[in-house]
Amino acid sequence: MALRIGFLTNPIAGMGGAVGLKGTDGVVAQALQRGASPRAPPRALEALQAILLQVARDSPTDRPLWVTASGQMGAQLLAQAGVPPAEVEEVYQPADPTSAADTRSAVEAFVAAGVALVLFCGGDGTARDVVSVCGTRVPVLGIPAGVKMYSGVFGVTPAAVGTIVVDVLTSRIGTAEVEVLDLDEEAYRAGEWKVRLFQVARTPFEPTLVQMGKMLVEEIAEEEIRHGIGVDVAEQIRDDPSVLWLLGPGSTVAEVARALGIEHTLLGIDAICDGKRVGTDLGEEQLLALVGRHARTKVVVSPIGAQGFILGRGNLQLSPAVLRAVGLSNLVVLATPAKLARTPTLRVDTGDRQLDSQLAAKGSILVVIAERTMRLVPLQVVGSEGEPPA
Repeated sequence: MALRIGFLTNPIAGMGGAVGLKGTDGVVAQALQRGASPRAPPRALEALQAILLQVARDSPTDRPLWVTASGQMGAQLLAQAGVPPAEVEEVYQPADPTSAADTRSAVEAFVAAGVALVLFCGGDGTARDVVSVCGTRVPVLGIPAGVKMYSGVFGVTPAAVGTIVVDVLTSRIGTAEVEVLDLDEEAYRAGEWKVRLFQVARTPFEPTLVQMGKMLVEEIAEEEIRHGIGVDVAEQIRDDPSVLWLLGPGSTVAEVARALGIEHTLLGIDAICDGKRVGTDLGEEQLLALVGRHARTKVVVSPIGAQGFILGRGNLQLSPAVLRAVGLSNLVVLATPAKLARTPTLRVDTGDRQLDSQLAAKGSILVVIAERTMRLVPLQVVGSEGEPPA
């Protein structure tokens, strides 16, 4: 009997990231006004195509039956990916536009239809809605497409999700209990970081393909080291007042602004030039405009917790267009030794194949780990191909 997989996409997931809204909950209209474009559908399509390709290549007798919602929430993407209509069962008709209530109702219909796995595309908010219905009864697996993905149910890339699903179909992988976390987006936009444990879920688990939940480091020694890192980079900023510096999110990067005596948007991207803040909480278009007016720009980022992502999680404003305009050689990475002990390999997910190839060619990246101290750290590109660098 064919394995039944419930499939849904949150069509608006991730739209707020590139335009500086740090999420999409409650601000869809604002994101559209700022020129946001859908992020989830192409990511979901990439995962579906990876699944179909691997099923056809490795296990042609194990084709799944897809249980889904109608239209853009599921059936439309399955058709685009090339799934035959005979292998699709529509069990829920969502509203237009879709909402969190549609996600929960669709998952209820999936569970009632006897699915063995719920595959969804979105971010932590979507994960929260899915798991609120599934609990630990049915395993869930996320295709990463949101602005923030701190929960442990996500594959590291759409391609990795394809590999995981095929392993489920062929019974080569088991499940594990993981944490589903959620961040208060209203507090997030106001610069306050409130991450909470929402629920425990089950997910198909292969540690190199499924990301770990976010780990928060709050040790006194860490604070001291972060301060030293901030002082070091602040000195570099003062030494060349002609350079435009883009400071990404995170407490480590915030130490740079603190050392300069400048306020910083903790969970956004600010611009500094000649020791002064020239842009606050910037979106993609604002960043491109600023970069275009300066001869040289540097971007300062720090990895997200135990996931190790320096691009593609929590800083989608740094789009492929922005990164190209800045130049990959002008990327400055900050991380304390304790954080690197938990993330010995740093990850990148730009969503752009050409840019991923350029990053893959680097193989490793210099990281500022303390005042006047740097370390060469392996760099794993987990973009469209989902492969580590050669």
